Amino acid sequence: MVKAQALLLMAALAFFIMAGSGASATDEAPPAFATSAPAAAIGEPATPSAENPYGLRSLWQQGDLIARVTLLILAIMSAGSWYILFVKLAEQRALFAEARKAMKRLAQSANMTETLQGLPEEGAFRAVTQAGIAAAEQHARGLTAEVSLIDWTASALGRAVDSVQAELQSGLAFLATVGSTAPFVGLFGTVWGIYHALIAIGIAGQASIDKVAGPVGEALIMTAIGLAVAVPAVLAYNWLIRRNKAALDELRRFAAEIQTRILIGH
Repeated sequence: MVKAQALLLMAALAFFIMAGSGASATDEAPPAFATSAPAAAIGEPATPSAENPYGLRSLWQQGDLIARVTLLILAIMSAGSWYILFVKLAEQRALFAEARKAMKRLAQSANMTETLQGLPEEGAFRAVTQAGIAAAEQHARGLTAEVSLIDWTASALGRAVDSVQAELQSGLAFLATVGSTAPFVGLFGTVWGIYHALIAIGIAGQASIDKVAGPVGEALIMTAIGLAVAVPAVLAYNWLIRRNKAALDELRRFAAEIQTRILIGH
């Protein structure tokens, strides 16, 4: 009986020992699984870098109606300024070339008719020549007997030169307007961006950088765009004004030569 109890006790002890070893084995299994997880993560391909959330594309996508309208206004101002610059440069280049040709033709011609025939049909110098010839013919027919020939031709040539000057100055007012207003349009975008930053801070309840960076970046971009539009417009305006003055000086010199030819009867 005692031997049987001893055998049962030894069997129970052996069972508890085996149960304890099994439990310890199961407890140690998760660390082995956990160590294999980082290895699998290391083998995975790297995720691509996130797109810049503060660029021009993000500004257009995340901006509201007022921000987009402000950007469109600045874009129209910039496009119009560059268009006027290139068009006026082409006009001035053609006028300078015509001036050289007209002065050369005038020196080689024996009379006003020959001078007129050698000038372009739609040119400014041809218009001045035609105005001088028409004024001389009107005075010769006695239509302006109370006015001297020199005064009458000077008035007619002056009107022709003023007409060319008005045509040369067309479009320059747009450049002046862009140069004076584009910085304030960009400033409006800046104020609007700061306004959105304050709203983001109020909603978040804290001035964290992730809540403020976007609207502040939008504000800074608006300021930069406004300056980028205004500075070329101002430079183009000043440059075109100087070139217009030089072209008009050539035209007035030619008009003075035409008046001299009329007065001496050639």
